[in-house]
Order: sequence, then C-alpha cells, then structure tokens
Amino acid sequence: MNFAAFISNRITFKSKRTFSKLIVRIAIIGIMLGLGVMILSIAIIRGFKQEIREKVRGFAGDMQVVKTDNNVSYERSAFVDSAVYVKGIKSVDLVSDVHPYATKPGIIKANNEIEGVILKGVDSTYNWNFLKSNLLAGKVMNFADSAEAMKQIMISQTTANRLKLKAGDDLWMYFVQEPVRKRKLKIVGVFDVGVEEVDKTFVIGDLNLVRRLNNWTKGEIGGYEVRLKDFGDIAVAAEAVDSRIPITLKSYTVLDNYPTIFEWLNMLDVNTVVMLVLMTIVAVINMISALLIMILERTSMIGMFKALGASNWLIQKVFLYNAAWLIGSGLLLGNAFGVGLALFQESTHFLKLDQSSYYMTFIPIQLRWMDVILLNAGTLVICLLVLIIPSTLVTRITPVKAIRFK
Repeated sequence: MNFAAFISNRITFKSKRTFSKLIVRIAIIGIMLGLGVMILSIAIIRGFKQEIREKVRGFAGDMQVVKTDNNVSYERSAFVDSAVYVKGIKSVDLVSDVHPYATKPGIIKANNEIEGVILKGVDSTYNWNFLKSNLLAGKVMNFADSAEAMKQIMISQTTANRLKLKAGDDLWMYFVQEPVRKRKLKIVGVFDVGVEEVDKTFVIGDLNLVRRLNNWTKGEIGGYEVRLKDFGDIAVAAEAVDSRIPITLKSYTVLDNYPTIFEWLNMLDVNTVVMLVLMTIVAVINMISALLIMILERTSMIGMFKALGASNWLIQKVFLYNAAWLIGSGLLLGNAFGVGLALFQESTHFLKLDQSSYYMTFIPIQLRWMDVILLNAGTLVICLLVLIIPSTLVTRITPVKAIRFK
C-alpha cells in the first residue's frame, strides 16, 4: 500500500474526530439519493416510452402498406390482396407478421347517444395477442361462421362508457354514404388499450363487412398491417419493405401515423437529461463541501507532512482517496436504493397512476443494467475530477502556520 492510500485508510477507518462526521454522512446520503433518483428516472422514462410504444404498435402495427394515391383519409382506396405482395413483404427478415385490413368511418347510436368511430375490419389471420391482453370483458371475434362474424364488433371501454354499453349488448352503426347504410351489431368484447387516440377512435369488426358496405369484390382490401420483430429496426425495415412492393403501393410507419405521440415521447429524453444534470450537481456540491471541511479539519496534519517533505500532490491524493471511498459508499447505497425500488415496482406495480392522464394504471419500469453501470461510472469519474479543484486548497497551506493551527 502506498503512502497516500495508507494515510487515507487511517483517516477513513481509524480516525476518532467527530467534527466532520455529520457533513460526511450528508455527502454520502446526497450521493445515494442522487444516484438512486437517476437510476429510477431513467428506468421510469424507458418503461413509460416502452409501454406507450407497445400499446400503439400493438394495435396499429409497425407499418401499414396502402395504395399509392392522394387519399389520406381513414377510408383508404381499395386494391386486390395478392400473395405476391405478402410474400414480398415477408421476405424482409425484420418482418414477423402481415395481415390485411380496411377502415371505414361510421357513427354508433345506442341509448339515445351517438359516437363517431372508425371501424377497423380484420380477418381470421389477425393477431389477437395484443387485444387479448387488453380485453376487459367478453372475448375476441370468432371467424368460424363468416355470416356471424359480420354481425360482431369489439369496442373500447371509453366508447362503452360514453354510450352506456357492455359486452353482449346490441348497437346500431350508421355509415354515411350514398345511400346511407346501417348495421345492427353485437358487442362480443370490450378492450382498453389505454391510449386516448386509439380508444376514442377505433372499433374492431369484420373485413368482409367493410367489403360489403363499400361494394368491394371478395379479394379487395384497404391495406396490409405489418408487424416487426424489433421496433428499433423500423427505419431499416421501412426502406426494405418499400423496395419489395410495387410502385402502386406505399408504406407508412407508426411514427408517421401517430407523430404527436412519438414526438412527445422523444421530448421525455430532455427531461431525463435535465434530471441527470441536476442530480450530478447535487452530488458534486455535497462532496466538495465534505472535502473542504476534511481538509480544514486536518490542517495541522497537512503542515506536518509538508514539513517532512511530502509534496502537494501526494497530500492531495490522500484526500482524493478518502473522497473516493465516500463516493463509493454513496454509490453502493444508491444502487441498493434505486435498483431495489425499481425491481420492487417492476414486480409488484405497487405505485399506481391515473390512466386517463398517463395512459397506464401503474408506474412502468424498464431497468437496463448497462444504464446502472454507466451511471455509477459517470458519477464516480465526474465527482473525482471535480474534486481535484477543491483539493488544491492543500497547496495554500504553509507548514509553519499549519502546525500552529488549532
């Protein structure tokens, strides 16, 4: 053990001085709270973004392939479903699922109330996993009997509350066209995605119902809904899919269809940066205060070492080693606090949220160990680098005055 480390060890573990104990403890607690809050902040932001993103893409898919024209309404122009198109899209390795769909605006009338919605028509190939996980009542649609399937509908809890409906009830849905058409449909399921833009807008029905209302032929559809294996590959996948489909078709990503939601999620990253900066500043200020007090408390010891020939840098290292131990203690406690609380919330969902305001019923957590490692390393390095400046106070202490200091 070198001289600086030996003296630092004596100061840290065998010193009986009590003047700086309170300040040191406050500094350790400051680092603990700072690191714990940073870990929780990043885990919550990541979890929140992940939950919202999965809700939107779970309902709308990652991409939609539609006919190339100037139609930007919910009621897309029809084109003929082709196995060649599907094969081309599925040839992209990043794609996991493709199924046809069509949408049509309509008005639901029930219990003397009306509500404008978009009917999303799907067929038997539709992936029901997401809606099953968000189903509150009833069941998903059954396509075993095609005639019965056209009489079924699934609505959101938001729409059900507005119209005072429940699973098993009948409703009338009107479609504004020439001539105006209406259909009596039975609610087979009530879902709750938790995203206002989805719950207030969409209901789920049979693709054949949309075909019949629009007088389409049996093979015509409004588009393909494409799901990817990994959302992080969406930019690459979009480019690859565009290269596999004919010029008569074009693709839109979920980022294009819901720009407001994803722009809002990106803005959360700014909040994360601000939080990290503030917590780091708090930790640094606490450590600077503790280090200055420890240096002033041991002025006579510094003077003695200088009189014996110790260099300023050697004495600085004594206090930097001491500070490193204090920072390490704070980091250890901070990890226990931040990671422990994050794991507890992730497994129990103990802390709740108002879904109408936050799109979910609990505080989501997505804990990445690389984030924890980087936060620990960053806090340690920044604190030690910043502490070099106050440690230069050692250079201003002269041996004669310091030895006489009391």
